[in-house]
Amino acid sequence: MNESMNPSINSQQSAPTPDSDLERIEIELLLKGVYDWCGYDFRNYAYSSIKRRIWYRVYEEKLTSITALLEKILHDPACLQRLIASFSINVTEMFRNPLFFLNFREKVVPLLHTYPSIRIWHAGCSTGEEVYSMAILLYESGLYEKTKIYATDMNTNVLHTAKSGVFPLKSMKKYTNNYLQAGGERAFSDYYTVTKKGVKFHPFLTKNIVFAQHNLVTDRSFNEFHVILCRNVLIYFNKPLQKKVHELFYESLGMFGILGLGDKESIYYTDMTNCYEEISGNYKLYKKIK
Repeated sequence: MNESMNPSINSQQSAPTPDSDLERIEIELLLKGVYDWCGYDFRNYAYSSIKRRIWYRVYEEKLTSITALLEKILHDPACLQRLIASFSINVTEMFRNPLFFLNFREKVVPLLHTYPSIRIWHAGCSTGEEVYSMAILLYESGLYEKTKIYATDMNTNVLHTAKSGVFPLKSMKKYTNNYLQAGGERAFSDYYTVTKKGVKFHPFLTKNIVFAQHNLVTDRSFNEFHVILCRNVLIYFNKPLQKKVHELFYESLGMFGILGLGDKESIYYTDMTNCYEEISGNYKLYKKIK
């Protein structure tokens, strides 16, 4: 008999540590419960990241165990929504990693000028700062009028923020610096007005943007795109889920379409490596070639 199955030996063991097998079982049961109850599938998120977020929610709910959290989310819809919000990755900013946008402006925009119309998918758009950044870049490049941007996220709350176009005034100094480093051609303040609630970006920037709920884990392709941007999302997925999402992006990109990833992400060491060529390896821009 395996020692772990021997009651006399187990009775002598100390209480489970935070990294114990019992903790993993509790986490697996919680994630299965979330999936079975409401269809959100977090079972293939990176374990260390999802564990931290679960324990954060345990403490915030003033509970003592993951099992107690599972019981609460099954009977308290508000708690379930708070947990799902904790799982969402909402770290973003305008013109995040400015040299990515500068490279996009210099190396991808000339390609887009050859298309009669353009479809761009921002997958995992969070609160929308990078979507507005792309709208501004395309506007300055003379491409916005013939572009449709699809901005998706699994979290309806962040999509509401994105649709509003209102962001904190305190962030504008940093965003302005990012914009200038990204090759911005105007005064950044031309694109927004200051209100009591914060900075509101001008409505013309959203006229060609469609905000919609889409879950990369469970949903499939919904169009064919010339550009797909998914930056700093895949790092929170385990390898099998990364593979699944790469397949989704490949299926959704037209021939010679552009894939843009985050600075810690790559198509290398995936099954799709030979399907793309680098446009800018340092800034994770790739072109589909087969």
